[in-house]
Amino acid sequence: MQMKQLFTILLLLVTLNAAAQRQQISFVEETKNWYYVYDENGKKIGGLARSSVGELKGWGSDFFVAKYYSYYRIYDAKGRTLKAMSVSEVGEIVGVSGNTITSRKGSWIYTWSKEGKKISVRSASK
Repeated sequence: MQMKQLFTILLLLVTLNAAAQRQQISFVEETKNWYYVYDENGKKIGGLARSSVGELKGWGSDFFVAKYYSYYRIYDAKGRTLKAMSVSEVGEIVGVSGNTITSRKGSWIYTWSKEGKKISVRSASK
């Protein structure tokens, strides 16, 4: 009986930890020197120095994207880097929404996951 209770408690802890890590981003505030990330309740999740992040390109439900020199970096809500992708590979980011990133490179439109995996490619309309 005690083993079953211990297992139930461990399962509950793992579930709560996973839920805490999936914070939703509702807004990223840009100041002169900082980016502040807020959750759906208006609570500040964290802040990152602009000098270490670069230019904010957009945010989705639980990640945001910034251009730092010749790389785009995808960050989670807490500001941890999930993926770095070269600008030469991605092209120009034109939108970030939900759980995807959209970029344009030449005459092609690419859709990327928040993990930096290419989801789809299509010809750009002229």
